[in-house]
Amino acid sequence: MADIIFVNPPYERIAPGYDFVRQITNHAPSLGLLHLAAQVRVDGYDPMIIESDIEQLSVSQVAARIIQIQPRYLGITLFTVGVSSAIEIAREVKCHLANIIILVGGPHMSSMGMETMQRFQDFDIAVLHEGESVISALLPILDQGKKPLTVKGILYRMGDHIMETPQTMIQKKLDDLPRPAWDLLPQFPEAYLPAIYDYPTGPVATIAASRGCPFHCKFCDTATFGNQVRTYTPQAVFNMMQHLNQTYGIRHIMFVDDLFVASRIRVLKLCELIINNKLKITWSCTARVDTVKPDVLKKMKAAGCWEISFGLETGSNALLQKMDKAVRVETSEQAILWTHEAGIRCKGLLMLGYPGETLETIAETKAFLKRIPLTTLNLSKFTPYPGSAIYQTLYGTHMRAEDWRRMNGMNFLWTPEGFTKAALDQEYKNLLLSFYLRPKIMMKYFLFSITYPKQFIRLLPFLWGYFQSQGLRLKKLMFFNGT
Repeated sequence: MADIIFVNPPYERIAPGYDFVRQITNHAPSLGLLHLAAQVRVDGYDPMIIESDIEQLSVSQVAARIIQIQPRYLGITLFTVGVSSAIEIAREVKCHLANIIILVGGPHMSSMGMETMQRFQDFDIAVLHEGESVISALLPILDQGKKPLTVKGILYRMGDHIMETPQTMIQKKLDDLPRPAWDLLPQFPEAYLPAIYDYPTGPVATIAASRGCPFHCKFCDTATFGNQVRTYTPQAVFNMMQHLNQTYGIRHIMFVDDLFVASRIRVLKLCELIINNKLKITWSCTARVDTVKPDVLKKMKAAGCWEISFGLETGSNALLQKMDKAVRVETSEQAILWTHEAGIRCKGLLMLGYPGETLETIAETKAFLKRIPLTTLNLSKFTPYPGSAIYQTLYGTHMRAEDWRRMNGMNFLWTPEGFTKAALDQEYKNLLLSFYLRPKIMMKYFLFSITYPKQFIRLLPFLWGYFQSQGLRLKKLMFFNGT
């Protein structure tokens, strides 16, 4: 039986009535839990991981599984959207396991730990920022029944008070960390596919080759990993790629760190290792538009780079300035063009509805998207996440309780001046359609489906659910109109 269970709680990714969208969405595991589980196993504990959404478990099913196993510790990773589910799990578990100690961590706790602990009494200890060294020091003290007075980087309860210990030192040498515990994931790797058309062929795995971001975009919360960039060595990254390929048959790697291409020397060295060792694998990464250059892109392509995701955000320079993005639209255009010329697919990450958004800035974004050779558009609805600078600017506070379940980037929780939510939703749909209904984009996806038929097979249940939902809406409309 497990000593500690790590849980990624269920949370609402899909709007009600759109369950069919789950067929094509991202099903990547929580890398944070994989790292924590690996660390406690090195320390002599028996860990277990529950990926609620991927296993399609409800809150009650997750709680029942924990209660049946009866671990000493329960660790829950929290994004703001998952807080409500996490507290339901914690309360249910504590009703049956009175002595269990519930630890919480993740991005939400790193930003809003004190407020969350004060509001929810069933969370016993919060692990702030990076957790490997913290949990390694914490569990032996808890085993002895002692208060964790000397453990750095936590919040814990002392009677009616929440005590905060000094911040722990960040993990500077990532190579010292144990390899993520992919073997603890149920049905890995088959059940862990990214969003449709985000990879050529599976199985797929994710790796974070670096931590930290020195930039200060107002919409972003970097509290977990901080503003000091730390990286695995190219050899360590290659070793993980090779291990995943040889042990699990992984054919595509998705690098999820924000600044994968920031170091020219590191990227080129990794590419050389892949090429010289003839590792037959494709991979994707994210990058800032001001970090890519033609010679590096050419080497990346030769080493199997298949797609780069760029945080473009908008086609308006005025909005980029409001975001403190520190790049211009012209820089984005050049980066996309260079990447396309190198033979690498380009995915654009944009948002709609940021403060200052107008019909004019939306028109600029549409024109921008038509000018660049983008393959995929990922358009999110601006969400002021707790911990970000823009959240505090808009609300004048660190945290509000309402709408946490809807903080998934797919709901407009705030609208800029001059827009209603309904009007902004319509602009969102129009922007997506203006991109994906272009003949050359439709042709790209048609050819992609022919080349990789498994992707199209995955798309079919989504299409069936979509057309069923549209038919049901039409029937409701006819009913209410009396036709």
